[in-house]
Amino acid sequence: MSDSRIRLKVMGLSVGQIKQGAYALILEQTDGPVKIPVVIGEAEARAIAVRMDRKVTPRPLVYDLFASFAMAYGIANVEVFVHKFEAGIFHSEISFTDGERRVKFDSRTSDAIAIAMRTGAPIYTTQEIINECGFILDESNIAHSQANANETKAPSDEDLPVEELEKLRSAAEEREDYEEAARLTEIINHKKDNENLWD
Repeated sequence: MSDSRIRLKVMGLSVGQIKQGAYALILEQTDGPVKIPVVIGEAEARAIAVRMDRKVTPRPLVYDLFASFAMAYGIANVEVFVHKFEAGIFHSEISFTDGERRVKFDSRTSDAIAIAMRTGAPIYTTQEIINECGFILDESNIAHSQANANETKAPSDEDLPVEELEKLRSAAEEREDYEEAARLTEIINHKKDNENLWD
């Protein structure tokens, strides 16, 4: 099993709800094009968003408290392993060590990732889950839009302001079109990065 494990990273988090009280967390292969959408709750989405934006909350969240507690007692978060997808739910294990023992705990995927983002622990999944749940963005859509812009200056997604792109992404999330939502997220992040260069 360990030989087929694939390392993941957090790519993005949906802004608009895909359904009442739920959001889509997009995980991405660190060395490949495949992305995986994980439906998570609102509280967990907020905790992950805070870490992604590198914000500091007025008081520590439970995940911050847990990470600080573990560090104070010399306990390291070894890894998160998303090992099963069943009935639409991802199942994960989170591992810790005190330097002598290594212990695994069953965990909700959202909780495990929120903790891993605070401890720097790697996130892994299986090739089977990649095959079953993963998708690849159609980069040709972006390239085609860029080619059209160069030739005819026709409007494309990249010409739209961030606010309009976020509305399109929310609409994609509402119809659970995760591939389109992830594509728009990449464009939004790219535009925001460019804007930050001029701040």
